[in-house]
Amino acid sequence: MALAGVRPGLGAAYEASLDGARSAVLTRLWRALAFEPLPWVAGREQGPDSLTLLLAGGRRLEGPRPDPYATGSRVTEVLLDGRPYRQAARLVQALRVPHGAAFAAELDDSTASLALSRAGQPGGRRPEPSAGWEWEQRVVDGHPYHPNCRSRPGFTVAEQLAYAPEHRPLVELGLVPVRAAECLVAGEWPEHLRDGDRILVPVHPWQAEHVLKGEEVLPGFAAHPLMALRTLAPAAGGPHVKTALSTRLTSSVRDISAYSVETAAVVSAFAHALTERLDGRLHITRTLGAATAYSPDLAAVLREPPEAYAGPGERVVSVAALAGTELAGSAAWRAAFARLALSVCLRVLDLGVALEAHGQNLLVVLAPDGSPLRLVYRDLADIRISPARLARHGLPVPPLSGRLVTDDETVLRRKLFGSLAAGALASTAGSAGAFADCLATGLDAAEPTADAAALRSGPLPVKALTLMRLSPGVPGDQWAELPPPLGGG
Repeated sequence: MALAGVRPGLGAAYEASLDGARSAVLTRLWRALAFEPLPWVAGREQGPDSLTLLLAGGRRLEGPRPDPYATGSRVTEVLLDGRPYRQAARLVQALRVPHGAAFAAELDDSTASLALSRAGQPGGRRPEPSAGWEWEQRVVDGHPYHPNCRSRPGFTVAEQLAYAPEHRPLVELGLVPVRAAECLVAGEWPEHLRDGDRILVPVHPWQAEHVLKGEEVLPGFAAHPLMALRTLAPAAGGPHVKTALSTRLTSSVRDISAYSVETAAVVSAFAHALTERLDGRLHITRTLGAATAYSPDLAAVLREPPEAYAGPGERVVSVAALAGTELAGSAAWRAAFARLALSVCLRVLDLGVALEAHGQNLLVVLAPDGSPLRLVYRDLADIRISPARLARHGLPVPPLSGRLVTDDETVLRRKLFGSLAAGALASTAGSAGAFADCLATGLDAAEPTADAAALRSGPLPVKALTLMRLSPGVPGDQWAELPPPLGGG
């Protein structure tokens, strides 16, 4: 890390954070090796407290028996043919698997970035945040289960400190003027982002410097980066801004497709109308406007802030920001949240919409005493809509085609189960036992649908995130199945 010339005062804290960061990334990698359908893992032998992977070619990889839902435990060492490995990147290099060299580089980057993220945290007990963006900036370790939890290739140390939410910066967005005739605009594009016959598209400063070279970039406005890094809350208030950011963060390149802009207004209106069926238990932030200069590298989406759905004395907090807090440490709170989340999201699935309700997209409205009252969902870019299910309930089918639309039951269930159950609920629970308790409690409160029965008794689908990073030629998501959390199947 080129830290000395940028923030020399963090050097000692960074060095002190390295061992913990290495363990955190190795823990996530070991979970993936234990459960994902990797083609070079020929078999798995479980002992009372250990797991041995039998690799193609006769090699053996040994480590502790992993809890697939744990967020607090740490793997410090695994043995490959008896030789100890304490760093994820070195282990992958030693495994000599296809595409392993590129993945090992990402793991090194994830480890270094995670150590930097931890080093940059203030010491002592901090007061509870007052704004939603402050809650999100407290998510230090990133994705709870992905080995690339903090991988940010293409970002220098200085850029991470300047733009990453956990470092609490204020980011100056730029504005790129584009003739309206050369733009695709959905929804209502506000007057303050227009200049005569030109649309002013908000751009992230990283994008302006590294991708939009040669474009005219006008001064814009200051904003607080949210957990997604490319989505920001303007310091002066108003709609959140989702910007294009054409680099790989965790797993995906973060641009904005023309399809997302084309469908933005229709999907937003449809989803907002659907919430009328939920008795006020779910709000979906509206997409107010979207614009693209017919390029995924130059586009932006303006989204209603979640705080719009908080009443007096209430707070709206992303679920990911609650994991590990004193509030989420209460079994009673987790049970109440599970009842709310599962009853609402399974109802929405039965109606015909699979939400990608992981801890970043799903927020909870908290009463003054901290109890969960309602849900808020944001970012409609990757939901799935089932025309057949909508029609079964007498609901209008939106005029859409493309990847958002499917009647495939497996696709619909994977979308929700993999994000809500295996993501938001599991990471909040933090262990297999606590997760099983939450899941059982939540399912008991949900309507007895076929989806609820499948979630109760079947294996739990999760994205095979490491397999995906080791399969660069395979498009789309790949999946693994975790053993049934409630012991069914």
